[in-house]
Amino acid sequence: MDARRLVTGFILAFVAVLLAGTGARDQLAFAALARSQGSRAGMLIAGLTVSIVTALFVGWAASMVAPMLNSDARLFLAALALGIAGQEALLLRPARHAAEPTHSIGALIIVLASLQLTDAARFLIFGIALAVNAPLPSAIGGAAGGMVLLACAWAWPKIFTWQLLRRPRHAIGAGLLLLSAWSGLRALGI
Repeated sequence: MDARRLVTGFILAFVAVLLAGTGARDQLAFAALARSQGSRAGMLIAGLTVSIVTALFVGWAASMVAPMLNSDARLFLAALALGIAGQEALLLRPARHAAEPTHSIGALIIVLASLQLTDAARFLIFGIALAVNAPLPSAIGGAAGGMVLLACAWAWPKIFTWQLLRRPRHAIGAGLLLLSAWSGLRALGI
C-alpha cells in the first residue's frame, strides 16, 4: 500500500468524521451527560475508548468487503455510505435525555457504542476506507476525529446543544447527499 493512500485515508476520514459528527447524537448525548453529571475523567476515557473501538470495527468491516470489489464497485458502495450518512444527518434528531441519568460507565459505553455504530461518521469511515482502499488508516483517522468530537463535548458541554447545531448539521447532511450523488454517478461512469 503506497504512502499516499495511507495519508489520504487518514486525512479524509479525520475531516469527514469532524464534519459529520458535529452535532451528532453521540456528541449531544455525551455533552448532555457532562452537563448533568459534570465532566468526569472516567466518562472521557470511556468515550475515547468507544470511539477507537467503533472506528476500528468499521475499518475491519471495510477490510473484509474491499477485496471482493473492483474500484468502481468500491466507489459505488462508498457513495451509498455517503448517502446513508447524509440522510442520517438530515433526518435523525437526538433523543430526549433522561432527567436523572445513571452514573454508570458501563451504561455510557453501551449507549455510545449503539449510537456510534449507526451514525453518519461511522458510515463515512466505511465509505472512505472502501473508496481509497485503506481501511486501517481510515479507521485511525476516524477514531481520531471521533475522539476530538467527544473531548470537545466533554470540555465545553454547554456549547453542544441541538438548538445551536441543528442548522450546521442539516447543511452537512445536504452536502453529504450531494457528494453521494456525484460519487455514485462517477462510479457508474455517468
